[in-house]
Amino acid sequence: MSIVSALTIAGSDSGGGAGIQADLKTFSSRGVYGASVITALTAQNTQGVTMIEAVSLDMIMAQIKAVLDDIDISAIKIGMLGSADVIKTVARALTHYQGPIILDPVMVAKSG
Repeated sequence: MSIVSALTIAGSDSGGGAGIQADLKTFSSRGVYGASVITALTAQNTQGVTMIEAVSLDMIMAQIKAVLDDIDISAIKIGMLGSADVIKTVARALTHYQGPIILDPVMVAKSG
């Protein structure tokens, strides 16, 4: 029996209710091994988002390459990307990926 693996590409939510943290909890609850690529760090909780800091394009590309070079990823879920340049970087990194890609774009946090 092979282990199913999924990759989440999204922002990190310090409050744990969204982004990378929520995706990894969901993957785990379904018996799926979760890998992650962090596109941005957020300072947030249930009351709101107080700060967002983008991860460099080179680091995003390096994270994607590191995961895809080593782990057999069955599906990719994409959340918060944050800018057109990040979108282009992720698209370029996934050019040869053949599995399903789920887009779950983030426009605004529920807490504001």
